[in-house]
Amino acid sequence: MENTEEGISPKKMPEGIQPGMENHQEETNLAPESKDPKEEATKSQEEEEEDQIDACNGTTNASTNGTTNSPTDPPTVEVTCDSCMENPRPASKSCLTCQVSYCEEHLRPHLENSKFQTHKLVEPQLDMELRTCPHHHLDLELYCTTDSRCICASCGSEGHHGHSIVPIGEARKQIEGDLQQKQKEMVKKLSAAEQAITKLQGNTESIESSVTGVRAEIEQQFSDLQAAVEDAQKSTLDVLEGEYKQALGQAESIQAHIEQRITELKKTMAQVERLPRKKNDVDFLQEYTEWRKGLVDVCLPGVYISLIDQLDTFSRIVKETTKNLCEQLTSTYSAQLKELYASNLTFNPDSTHKFLRLTEDNRKASNTTPWQHNYPDTPDRFEHWRQVMTCESLYLGRHYFEVELTGEGAYLGLTYKSIERKGQESSSCITGNDFSWSFGGKTPVEVGEFSRIGLYMDYEKGLLAFYGVDDTMNLLHMFTTNYLEPLYPVFWLSKKDNKVVLVKPGD
Repeated sequence: MENTEEGISPKKMPEGIQPGMENHQEETNLAPESKDPKEEATKSQEEEEEDQIDACNGTTNASTNGTTNSPTDPPTVEVTCDSCMENPRPASKSCLTCQVSYCEEHLRPHLENSKFQTHKLVEPQLDMELRTCPHHHLDLELYCTTDSRCICASCGSEGHHGHSIVPIGEARKQIEGDLQQKQKEMVKKLSAAEQAITKLQGNTESIESSVTGVRAEIEQQFSDLQAAVEDAQKSTLDVLEGEYKQALGQAESIQAHIEQRITELKKTMAQVERLPRKKNDVDFLQEYTEWRKGLVDVCLPGVYISLIDQLDTFSRIVKETTKNLCEQLTSTYSAQLKELYASNLTFNPDSTHKFLRLTEDNRKASNTTPWQHNYPDTPDRFEHWRQVMTCESLYLGRHYFEVELTGEGAYLGLTYKSIERKGQESSSCITGNDFSWSFGGKTPVEVGEFSRIGLYMDYEKGLLAFYGVDDTMNLLHMFTTNYLEPLYPVFWLSKKDNKVVLVKPGD
């Protein structure tokens, strides 16, 4: 008699799906079954697709005739007869009713005795108890897709009423098709990931080349700037040296003039000494009168040369000029670096506390206590602490943004997105946990001194710095740590009339 129900081979059996089972009466003819040509064609097509997938994975599967095994296939285990006491022979059939495997000799009672005609005989199988319903002792021939388990016919009519139930052969075919499709998708994703890595490697080389070029240009520009500073220094020192030499020349000239006057004084003194002191009065006075006519008044010039006032003026000019140049240089670079690393942030309406109101395209948050707003309940909304989080995160690289604060009791900081939103515990506040970095608690913001605060973050270096911003940038506080996730700016407006505005750097 021909087999009316085709058994499902245990080859590539997904977990939870069991093979088909034949009726004992239909298994009296042990000759090989003939296979449907359409089924063979379908199988060949499926095997061809599997071979293509294996080729992409770089592996070779076993051929369908069993001549070659994949390195990952488990070794074939021979099923032996359970009735052979010594030297068990290979089993010919397994009885699901008896849950015993028989060789051809011990199988004869099942084939010849009519009392065994209701028993279910299948191809030799291991672990037959797993292929039989433990409640009804019937073969597992159905699959409940609702519960994802194999069941017997009695289970289908009892405990799985209303569930989606299909024959196990159909379930296997569908699941194998799904697995094959998922495998194809994974192959595509693997290929896409490998291509992405290749692109990233090429991009890395491009980045290195670009950075090398820009680094050389920056070094050249600063080298030129350094050369200009050195030229300015040399010119300034040359002017100072000129003043110094001029002062020395004046001193030498005065010294020569004084030395000449000394010579003249010595000559005059010698003439005085030669006046006749013992002559009579008339002769003495006449000689004195003659000496007076040739006498020249010797005037000594001032011997103190002062450069203090002139040098003070010179030093002041140099200091002021240098300071202005440094401030201009620093402010120019700071402004451009701010623009380079500036982050365009907006507040997340779904995170806003009910006592906070967002305006100006979600760039301004105000504490409107005691007025609360009828916001929908969302998982991201802060329920107890009057806080609001931005939509955008700060992750990888360098970031900078500025805020304007109004009123005492305003706090700003960064935290992970996983911060608790609903609890009243301090861990739900940016100042009360170990995964938030805030400014305003231990280091309070003096709004009267700085109404604008700048925040700079270097993710890779774990650097977070707060600045008071006016005409210059004043470092207020700095954190150094290791970040594990993207960071989100969060603002706690604890008091009535507190406000915070996200502003563009430089505005």
